[in-house]
Amino acid sequence: MTPLRRHRARIAVTLLPVLLALLHATGVWRLPLIERLDHFIYDARLRAGMPNTLDERIVIVDIDDPSLQEFGQWPWSRDKLARLTGELTTRQQAAVIGFDVVFAEADHSAGLDALQQLAQGPLRGNAAFTAELQRLAPELDRDAAFARALRGQPVALGYYFTRTAAPRAHGRLPAPLLPPDALPPGRDHASQWNGHGANLEALADAAPRAGFINAVIAADDDGVIRATPLLARYVPSAPAPGEAGYYESLALAVYRLASGADAVRPVIADGASPPAPLEALMIGRGAGRVVVPVDSQASVLVPFRGNGGATGGSFRYIPAGDVLAGRLRPAELRGKIVLVGATAPGLQDLRATPVSATYPGVEVHANVVSGLLDGRMLAVPDYAAGYDVLMLVLAGAVLAIGMSLLSAPPAALLAVVVGAVLAGLNAWLHAQARLVMPLAAALWMVGLAFGLNMSWGYFVEQRGRRGLARLFGTYVPPQLVDEMLEQPHRYSMRAESKELTVMFCDMRGFTRLSEQMAPLELQAFLNEVFSRLTGIISANRGTIDKYMGDCVMAFWGAPVGMPDHAALAVQSAVEMAAAVRDINQVHLARGRPGISVGIGLNTGVMSVGDMGSAVRRSYTVVGDAVNLAARLEGLGGHYGVEIVAHRSTQLAAPAYLWQELDRVRVKGREQAVTILTPLVALAQQTDALREELDAWGAFLLAYRAQDILAARAALAPLSARSVKKVLYRVYTERLASMASQPRIPDWDGATRFETK
Repeated sequence: MTPLRRHRARIAVTLLPVLLALLHATGVWRLPLIERLDHFIYDARLRAGMPNTLDERIVIVDIDDPSLQEFGQWPWSRDKLARLTGELTTRQQAAVIGFDVVFAEADHSAGLDALQQLAQGPLRGNAAFTAELQRLAPELDRDAAFARALRGQPVALGYYFTRTAAPRAHGRLPAPLLPPDALPPGRDHASQWNGHGANLEALADAAPRAGFINAVIAADDDGVIRATPLLARYVPSAPAPGEAGYYESLALAVYRLASGADAVRPVIADGASPPAPLEALMIGRGAGRVVVPVDSQASVLVPFRGNGGATGGSFRYIPAGDVLAGRLRPAELRGKIVLVGATAPGLQDLRATPVSATYPGVEVHANVVSGLLDGRMLAVPDYAAGYDVLMLVLAGAVLAIGMSLLSAPPAALLAVVVGAVLAGLNAWLHAQARLVMPLAAALWMVGLAFGLNMSWGYFVEQRGRRGLARLFGTYVPPQLVDEMLEQPHRYSMRAESKELTVMFCDMRGFTRLSEQMAPLELQAFLNEVFSRLTGIISANRGTIDKYMGDCVMAFWGAPVGMPDHAALAVQSAVEMAAAVRDINQVHLARGRPGISVGIGLNTGVMSVGDMGSAVRRSYTVVGDAVNLAARLEGLGGHYGVEIVAHRSTQLAAPAYLWQELDRVRVKGREQAVTILTPLVALAQQTDALREELDAWGAFLLAYRAQDILAARAALAPLSARSVKKVLYRVYTERLASMASQPRIPDWDGATRFETK
């Protein structure tokens, strides 16, 4: 038997990662892990290769917090923006100005509309008033003043596109850069949009150019902006003459103003089977034209220069307040490209990028303009997938044969050499040709192929793995056991203190139900309920501690650590309450009494491990945080809710909208604690619910201040809106009791529960 035939099983095992990587590279089965690794490699190389030098050609006029404090909250009145524009174009002599801002609404701050209504209404016929209004109108029309400041100046305004089921179009779009038929039919050459939010007509007509500011539409699946579009296709839902077509980004509009490039021509890939993809954009004419490589969606990789922000060192940041106040020397910005944008946190123009999780959106545009000026744009060629497949096949064949015939040390060396060759070739293409080629699938394949090859026939660890599975299999879900088996040495029954989230869930109405059901029928019902609840806990990675009659106890965060243990516990509680309501509907339909659940949640430091006596032991949690959760479980019925959680759980699970219930002192504790109940996930909140919670917060402030009149005024509309809500009835009764008693000087608003 030849060596290759003798090792065919080992070769097949080694080729399995090659097959998976090929499925990923060809797009048949995209593996998220490889995509994340590709992002990591790209981001690391980008950060390592950034010039981290100041581009003096571009200046960012920053609407920052100090500027807002000096000149008032945003949006500023248009007369201030007119002054800002005039300062930049006249006194500072900037070459180009780009506004990473949309001016979609008219400025009514001067009160001109109200004065005109007076002139046409109560003061009609008052000649003196009408004459004075006509004299003041040009000064009070601040939009017109801003338009005058823009007219004839090298300014590009920003606007944004939207894509919704019910499209909305607001404001005036500029003329499209390219007509709808500029690119071959049969495929999408750019992202498509059906709505927009653009500038006022007067402003749009005054500015010579405008570009969309949707930098975020090119964010990858992890929400990080690595690329940004240069073109976007607008397809209005209703016929709009002259609006359909391809529009340019703000960065491209600013670059064309700065370079004087008036023409943009798409470059279609040669030799590609129809419909051929977009390959590049040719900007300008003659000897001064530049060819910018783009991907199939007309996007470019952002050539980041540095870490971003005023301290990032890539671009000079000047507070907008300094410009408005005239604190810059005359002509200090002569010949500069100026981008006006915001970094104030409240204005929400911060993006996640490979170089920073909070990167100013205006600086994304600045980096693209800088890259276009320098011609240092990276490109992902259309043959990148073919290159990836070729590298995988060649490297996979070398590894499968070589490692199967070699002993462990030479096989490890072979894997290192193959990985180094793949990484070196990739780096050379990046440095010499500015090509971004895929690398993660090949490196992942090399690592996994080596691991599988070396692991073949090696089963010494299986005894320990089976023991760990027996030890924890009755406590934790199978998926957590599988995670533990990957590193069995990390887990044991030894007690330790750590932050966990614990839950107590008790059935309400169980005693009355048990009196009306036969023992076997009651047993079947309990099995059904506990099976549903256990399934929910397991699906959310919880550990079942014990069953106590009609109560179940569980905790999250051990034995497998998880940073989101509180969120998982809250999700379980919400799903468990919903499951019991579903079961209850069936039960009521059969003529039996209804049941509900009371759930107590608490997050805190507790002891977890194998505890008990010499006769019987169990993997459990103990501590004051556990006792508090048990106390909270019994409070839900008093407030008419199913779930009661301590403040610590709410703080650790911010993805939910919570309603504060009370501050309480439970049995065995003198310190008051705040209790809350989760309402809905933040993504599901409504304006009505948010308004209700705001009103509830105002009531609690008045209640705890013992301001009975204000508390009643705040509670009345809540009670009227939710007449069946037990919580509001409880506080209505408390207010009635407080009204008949003297004010308590040192009262902290807490309620004592001695029996819970």
